[in-house]
Amino acid sequence: MSRNADPKFWDAAKKHLIRYGGTFEPAIIERAKGSFVYDADDRPILDFTSGQMSALLGHGHPKIVETVQSQVEKVAHLFSGMLSRPVVTLAERLAELAPGLDRVLLLSTGAESNEAAIRMAKLVTGKHEIVAFSKSWHGMTGVAASATYSAGRKGYGPAAVGSFAIPAPNAFRPRFKHADGSLDWQTELDDAFNLVDSQSTGNLAAFIAEPILSSGGMLPLPKGYLAALKQKCVERGMLLILDEAQTGVGRTGDMFAFERDGVTPDIMTLSKTIGAGLPLAAVMTTAEIEDAAHEKGFLFYTTHVSDPLPAAVGVTVLDVVRDEKLVDRARTSGQKLFDGLSRLKDRYDCVGDVRGRGLMLGVEIVKRGADGQFREPDHDLGAAIATEAFKNGLSMNIVKLPGMGGVFRIAPPLTISDAELDLGLSIIAKSIEGALSDR
Repeated sequence: MSRNADPKFWDAAKKHLIRYGGTFEPAIIERAKGSFVYDADDRPILDFTSGQMSALLGHGHPKIVETVQSQVEKVAHLFSGMLSRPVVTLAERLAELAPGLDRVLLLSTGAESNEAAIRMAKLVTGKHEIVAFSKSWHGMTGVAASATYSAGRKGYGPAAVGSFAIPAPNAFRPRFKHADGSLDWQTELDDAFNLVDSQSTGNLAAFIAEPILSSGGMLPLPKGYLAALKQKCVERGMLLILDEAQTGVGRTGDMFAFERDGVTPDIMTLSKTIGAGLPLAAVMTTAEIEDAAHEKGFLFYTTHVSDPLPAAVGVTVLDVVRDEKLVDRARTSGQKLFDGLSRLKDRYDCVGDVRGRGLMLGVEIVKRGADGQFREPDHDLGAAIATEAFKNGLSMNIVKLPGMGGVFRIAPPLTISDAELDLGLSIIAKSIEGALSDR
C-alpha cells in the first residue's frame, strides 16, 4: 500500500483542518528540492507552479537555506518600531531596480500589501472608490477581497463601498473586435470607463491591476493597454496600483512586468516571488506619495512589518536572480516552454489557447461549441487532465472558477532546466492522451 494512503494522517486532516477552497491532492508531501516535490513514497512530482507561484528559485535553493540559517541565529523578528540592516538593504535594492518607486514598506503577504496600497491611495487622494478587473484576484481580506472579482464574493456580506469592476481584456474571447476579429481593447477600455464614470460619485481613488490576471485565467494585458489605463487614471486624479505578486522579480522576462510597457505605476505591490516561498511582501511608491501619506498620518502597523528574517531572504533572492541571470533565463526558457505548448495546441483540438509571458503561461482547455469551433471551456476535461498529470508526476494548477473553464496556470521555478521543461511537456502530452482516451 502506498504511504500516501496513511489513514491516520488523512483522518486527522479531515477531523482537524478547516477546508479553505478546493480539494487536497491525494499525496502527503514529505520534502522538496529544486523543481520537484516528493511524496510519502519518495515519488518525484515536477512542480510546474513553483508551489503557490512563490518558489521562484525552486525548493531548497542553497543560498536561501544558508541565509535562513544564518539570519535566524542573529535576529528573526523585532518590535515594529525597530529597524535592522536587512530591511534597509532590501528597500534600497528594490528602489534601485524600480527607479521612481523609492519608498518601500515590507510586509508578509500579497493581500496585506494590497490592503496597505489601497489604504495609502485612499488617504493620499482623499477618495474611496477602487476599480479593478472583473477577473482579478488581489487577496481574501478586507478591501483586497472587495477588489477581487474572480471568486469568493457571495455569502460574506457587503463589499467595501465604492468597489467597481471593468471587463478584463481577453484576446481569446474578445468582447469588442476589430474588422479582422482581433481584440479591440481600446474601445473596450473606453466603454468600461464610461460606465465607471456614470456610477462614480466623484471619489475615484485608484485602479488596482495585475499585469497578467492569474486566477482570472492567465490573461495578459495587451501591449499598450497599461499606458492607456494609466492615462485614464491621470485624467480622473486616480492612482494606478500594480499588483505584481506573481509577475514581479523576473518571472515574465523583465524584472517587473510593467517595464515592457514603459509605464511606472504610482504604487506597486510585490509578494510571492520576492520571498522565494517565505512570507514576504512589499509596497513600493514614490517619495511624493509617501510624503503625502506620512503627513496625513498613514498607519499600517502589523506584527511582522519590517521583520529582518524575511527581509534577509529577499536580499538573497535578488542576489541569486542577478548572479544566475534568471531574468534572461525566464525569457529564453519561457519561449521554449511557449513553443512546446504551442506544438501541443497544434496537435490537440482541446488545447484552445496558449498565452502569457516568460515563465508565466496559461493553457486553456476547450471543447467544440454549437458553431462547430473549439472555443467553449471544457471544465471536465481540464480537471481530468490535471488528475492524469498528477498521477504521471506533474503538478499543474488549473483555474476552476465559474465561467473560466479549464485554464492551466504554468509557472515553474526560474531555475528549471531544459531537461525538466521537456519532461513537463511530455507529461502534459501523455496526460491529455490519457484523459481523452477515458472519454
